[in-house]
Amino acid sequence: MTTRSQERSFLGWAAFGVAVAALFLGMFAISTDGGGEQAAGSGSQVSVIEIEMGSMKFTPPHIMAPPGRVQIKVTNVDAAVHNLVILGQRTSDLQPGQSETLDLGILDVGVFDLWCDMPGHREAGMIGELHILINAVPGPLTGSVDGVDHLHGFPDWQSMDAAMDERAWRFVEEAKSPFGGQRLEPTVLGDGTKRFDLTAEIVDWEVEPGKIVQAWTYNGTVPAPWLHFEVGDRVQVVLENQLPSPTSIHWHGVYVKNDQDGVPPYTQVSVAPGTTFTYEFTAVEKAVGIYHSHSGAEQVLDGMFGAVTIGQMEVPEVLVEQGFKETPDQIINMVLNDAGVIGLSLNGKSFPATEPYFANVGDMIMVNYYNEGLMPHPMHLHQPIGWVIARDGVELLVPWAGDTFNIAPGERWTVVHLIKEPGVWAWHCHILTHAERADGMFGMVTALIVS
Repeated sequence: MTTRSQERSFLGWAAFGVAVAALFLGMFAISTDGGGEQAAGSGSQVSVIEIEMGSMKFTPPHIMAPPGRVQIKVTNVDAAVHNLVILGQRTSDLQPGQSETLDLGILDVGVFDLWCDMPGHREAGMIGELHILINAVPGPLTGSVDGVDHLHGFPDWQSMDAAMDERAWRFVEEAKSPFGGQRLEPTVLGDGTKRFDLTAEIVDWEVEPGKIVQAWTYNGTVPAPWLHFEVGDRVQVVLENQLPSPTSIHWHGVYVKNDQDGVPPYTQVSVAPGTTFTYEFTAVEKAVGIYHSHSGAEQVLDGMFGAVTIGQMEVPEVLVEQGFKETPDQIINMVLNDAGVIGLSLNGKSFPATEPYFANVGDMIMVNYYNEGLMPHPMHLHQPIGWVIARDGVELLVPWAGDTFNIAPGERWTVVHLIKEPGVWAWHCHILTHAERADGMFGMVTALIVS
């Protein structure tokens, strides 16, 4: 029997969180507006603190000022749009290079949270605190080094390390809630048509332990059930709409006739609440596609997406000659998201609730990546090297190798890995603020466990 101690040694990859924490460091700028300028006509001290937004963090994240009138000057130094929310006030959505100052008024001693409320950014670690302290000097919270809070509010590095380890062990030790994306078996009709029944409905969905959201789903799961057809199959998909708003299904990356494309009002009338619609088509060619609503982006971001495959991508002969198998031992569909109520996630779950994957030395796995989010995600499996054999369901004439694959929104990549080494291999988005924050791993992280 494997002891907990042995398991923890085996799962020592969690320690990489300590090194990643260093990526949260940055430069900051501070202004006291003349070291305590008097507000015109008020006689009160004005503390102006400058803070920057970039790479899914505030710099500095923990700031302080003495009691009195406080202003925060915010500058977006990132390539993405950000904002800052504090004490019921909110900056505008700042474009790269833009600045804005919030006047928080007269503040007494206390601690006040601040965050970015762009979809997924708060969850990614864009949070901080304003501490109002007697005799404080406006700027970073006392205890920072070179103006940077390296420990992100932890009293010492041991506490930070323990918090990271505790979060990593939750992935191993906590029971998992049900996963979505399971293959849905069809009902075969008398003429051989394969019928799949889907119900659009809102359900409670656990994204991470204790975080329950109202997800918009097909058949109550995120992702929706995996639909698989063979080339030549006649297919019916019956959609029943139990949502409070109209909806539809678009077959992204799957060849269908125009009247089955699922884009109201051009190809069909929206499926109204309480009604059904039947999609009918023939699977004419191999595909790695995704089906999703085309009746508002929020429906998709909140969970209405699922994998659909026709046939199977072929492993190139050049890889078979190198020891790869013609048929994979396992196919993994991995749907990426970063917004809506689901947020930063792999297959509708955020670490530590993500699904671990298992394989044996000598196995070949085939991974279909799907991006249903709003930004690209460079996916990285620590071992072994992968070979891209198809893009958007089209087999490549020449496969190519890599260890990090940047999947843009809407894209589907098919990658094969020949498993060579045992161990626990981390698997995550390599935009590190999508996978790490001050208390350890979160969001778009899982692991491949090889025996």
